[in-house]
Amino acid sequence: MASNNLILGPSLGTSSFVWSKTQPLLPQGLQVNNFELPGHGPQTAASGPVSVSDVADQVIELADTLQMDTFHYAGISLSGSVGLDLALRHSDRLDSLAVVCSGAKIGERQAWLDRAEQVRTQGTPVLVEGSAQRWFAPGFIERDPDSVSQLLHDLSDADNGSYAYLCEALAEFDLRGQLPKITVPTLVLSGEHDPVTPPDTGRSVAEGVPGAKYQTITDASHLATIEQPDQVAQAMTEFLKVGQ
Repeated sequence: MASNNLILGPSLGTSSFVWSKTQPLLPQGLQVNNFELPGHGPQTAASGPVSVSDVADQVIELADTLQMDTFHYAGISLSGSVGLDLALRHSDRLDSLAVVCSGAKIGERQAWLDRAEQVRTQGTPVLVEGSAQRWFAPGFIERDPDSVSQLLHDLSDADNGSYAYLCEALAEFDLRGQLPKITVPTLVLSGEHDPVTPPDTGRSVAEGVPGAKYQTITDASHLATIEQPDQVAQAMTEFLKVGQ
């Protein structure tokens, strides 16, 4: 029997706010907890290099602290990749996995290393303009300027060193060859207009994980949980019924 515990993980450069519109729409019986990335939101900054597996281990530490033997996990972007690592190394702890706007490999290694160097020298505010273009589908900035402002402030406020370490973690991250080993029930959601992790990236995850379900979130870019919370929540709710 699956638990009613759910942990939500945010994208690189954001906080748990990225789930703030989707979370209230999820089944009421779920006990929802948010995980923050190192140096993001209220979370302590990273003291040195981190890997995606290190972040996954921090999710397990949170679950242990909350006395969760097992839990459902949903992560967007970097945290979706963290979920794939959890499913491979801690499958006994996961009741189900939702991978949102993410992939088993995200972007190109050198691009992440270049971004890490850029942030170390210029700070995360230098990323705001480009991130606004990548994160949101056309029209969303005008439709919900308050949410956009909050998310871009999260990016500006992120610890530069921690952000850079996480970029370097993504540079080395590639689980594409290990997807067939995942046995956790898995849902993969992609934003229709996402340039960071396009639908083909999500589909390749769903095709690699045995029995995984896939859905494209329409009229969304990279932060589908804030852009189209109804669609994301509905997909997760229907999927969680399978796992319960």
